Amino acid sequence: MAISDVKEYAHLTPEDVEAIGAELDAIRREIEASRGERDAKYIRNVIRLQRALEFSGRAVLFASFLPPAWLAGTALLSTAKIIENMEIGHNVMHGQWDWMNDPEIHSATWEWDNVGPAEHWKITHNFLHHKYTNVLGMDDDIGYGLLRVTRDQRWAPFYLGQPVYNLLLQMFFEYGVAIQHLELGKVAKKKWEKDSPERKQFEADRRTVLKKVGKQVAKDYLFFPLLTGPAFLSTLTANITANVVRNVWTNAVIFCGHFPDGAEKFTKADVDNETHAEWYLRQMLGSANISGGPVLHFMSGNLSHQIEHHLFPDLPSNRLSKIAVRVRDLCDKYDLPYTTGSLPKQYAESWRTITKLSLPNKYLRRTTDDAPETRSERVFGGTTTVDPSTGRRRGLRTALKEGGRRVAERAAAVVG
Repeated sequence: MAISDVKEYAHLTPEDVEAIGAELDAIRREIEASRGERDAKYIRNVIRLQRALEFSGRAVLFASFLPPAWLAGTALLSTAKIIENMEIGHNVMHGQWDWMNDPEIHSATWEWDNVGPAEHWKITHNFLHHKYTNVLGMDDDIGYGLLRVTRDQRWAPFYLGQPVYNLLLQMFFEYGVAIQHLELGKVAKKKWEKDSPERKQFEADRRTVLKKVGKQVAKDYLFFPLLTGPAFLSTLTANITANVVRNVWTNAVIFCGHFPDGAEKFTKADVDNETHAEWYLRQMLGSANISGGPVLHFMSGNLSHQIEHHLFPDLPSNRLSKIAVRVRDLCDKYDLPYTTGSLPKQYAESWRTITKLSLPNKYLRRTTDDAPETRSERVFGGTTTVDPSTGRRRGLRTALKEGGRRVAERAAAVVG
């Protein structure tokens, strides 16, 4: 089951939690004070690179009836779309570059290159998801209203198909993002009166989504293919492929940051009287990183540093790698887990959870409080202790390791 007392689960005292919050506040102040021309140059260079890649890709597609040109143009356009969505659009709309006071690179004015309206995304993502990260019933990113990713979600026969649903969600992820704000499932259940304020707001939001979808479809599937004349069909397939590649990559990065083992879920009770320091702690426990090199970090929009992004969503993405070193040290200091792994590992765990939880709980082996995808404070009790033999803190990370050894020993005994 989900965590209902984050301090107890983390094996921390209230004083520990506030001390962690103070150290993270200090990191924020330091980064904010040091932002300057080097950071501004970084984002402007990224925008120039993205536009050059897109221009080159679209230019090459004029010859897309030739297979080598189709492959090259599609690769360039796919890369440009990934960079625009991940390192530019997502981060600009988080306000990471608002301090520059550049109206062209500002969260209030940026509209990204996919079918989801920026104004809706800033509500469902920037506010709801980041404020209520992995809180059941408050964060719609928990399964996106489509997938069961924790046993706290009651099983229904509908979930038997979720491996297929997730495959479709991967391919058409931008459309999932576009309709998320509309909350179509809730709309169907509420049956609002025609002239009610709620119905009028839904209709206004629906028109906004349809307008953005129409604009994107016309641009990618009509205007640019027509521009290439005799290469219309090959350019059309190249644009479709580029959007699917971008969608699958975006889905993979996001799922690796939220659904692998160690990215915990929480109940509403845990956030009713949450302090800012407790919010920090929830972000650390509810997010997961992807290990890799500079290219992976860049192409993921630096969301490979998902923990740091959730701690400081409005700090420049190019600073997250250095912030990560200090956050990991903080986790070591308080014996907290720092969930990270390679992209194949994190994505495989996410897919395993989605596939496994398509089945009713009675077919699952682990308990509801000690499943890899969702743990709670009920799996172990007690507060932080100090090992008398070493003088070192014994906290959550140690407790999880000890619990893992016990599970392995029980499995070995069953096999034996």
